[in-house]
Amino acid sequence: MSTELLGLGCETHQARKIAQDIAKSGKPVEVVSIQDHGSTLDAIAQGAKIAAKMVQDASALHREPLRLSELIVGTECGGSDACSGISANPAVGVVSDLIADHGGTAILAETTELIGAEHLLAERAADDKVKKRVYEVIQAMESRAFAMGVDIRTGNPSPGNIRGGLTTLEEKSLGAAAKAGSRTLQQLVDYAEIPSKKGLVWMDTPGHDIEQLTGMVAGGAQIVLFTSGRGTPTGSPIAPVIKIATNTPIFEQMSDNMDLNAGTIIDGTETIESVGNRIFDEVIRVASGKLTKAEILKQHDFGIWRIGPTF
Repeated sequence: MSTELLGLGCETHQARKIAQDIAKSGKPVEVVSIQDHGSTLDAIAQGAKIAAKMVQDASALHREPLRLSELIVGTECGGSDACSGISANPAVGVVSDLIADHGGTAILAETTELIGAEHLLAERAADDKVKKRVYEVIQAMESRAFAMGVDIRTGNPSPGNIRGGLTTLEEKSLGAAAKAGSRTLQQLVDYAEIPSKKGLVWMDTPGHDIEQLTGMVAGGAQIVLFTSGRGTPTGSPIAPVIKIATNTPIFEQMSDNMDLNAGTIIDGTETIESVGNRIFDEVIRVASGKLTKAEILKQHDFGIWRIGPTF
């Protein structure tokens, strides 16, 4: 995929320096500098020329078959409700297991929403190093919250989660952890870090939907499974996001945004396994070119987890 970077020209993080790092990967990259090109309008014109050439080059590319082992699938839940932990999230857990069984990678994220369930994931750690890291990232996340004067264990769930029927952070976390399925936790990586191991991987991200989504995509996720019981249109400008409703009413109410309905588990018309297999089939279809609702609506949300204040 070609990349075009835009910069002012005198900022601390220079677009040209970033372009040099991107070029090392072998990907085509171009830089447009407002100051170098004379003005905003001139930079826009130059950027449009470059983009047109990139579109032309992209049109000559052909899809190539790849093994499922090449897939990296991110998992996320936002706007959770009382159904999340018993319908969509366990169904996504089935997908995580299937991805791992096929030699691919499933990313579990949202460290803040795993507080209270960390011991269950630690028990599935591949080794003592991963197990120790589980507790380290949970403690670090809580320490950040305390530094801001927030006790995250008592300050969560959010008002929307509470209206959706969740009562405690542990209840929310147990539901979120269900997306991890049942396979061994192979690795715990930092935010936006590319996993070096296959199977189930935990990425240390915040709970903010867009920031964690960006982190998983930066870490190599080509597709993200996003469950929601309250309804959220969040998408990504880089990777397709498959939106999965946890209950039938929200699926029907937000049919423009939701791709799949896991509320059939609550309705009693499908099992967790059958919905999981249905989601897995959708992953393959989307990987093969099917557009998601978020892509069609151009829901291009982007945010980066801040590591410090701005001075």
